[in-house]
Amino acid sequence: MMSLWSLLAPRRAMRRYALLDAAGICRALREAHSAPTQPGWVEVEEICPSWLGRTLPSRAIVQSRQPESRPRALAA
Repeated sequence: MMSLWSLLAPRRAMRRYALLDAAGICRALREAHSAPTQPGWVEVEEICPSWLGRTLPSRAIVQSRQPESRPRALAA
């Protein structure tokens, strides 16, 4: 049985990744909390098993996330 703490504690969202070979063909799909460290993995919007063995549609790949810049303080 799940404890009350596990129900109330915030969880990191699962992110989705596709492994692309040198030709851009999808070889594997994965869900994880953090990005895989091996080369070839790209973040995708969703996981679609029909992509295996094919190239990914351009709309599927998530644009790389840029860290938000901090606003600059205004001089008085």
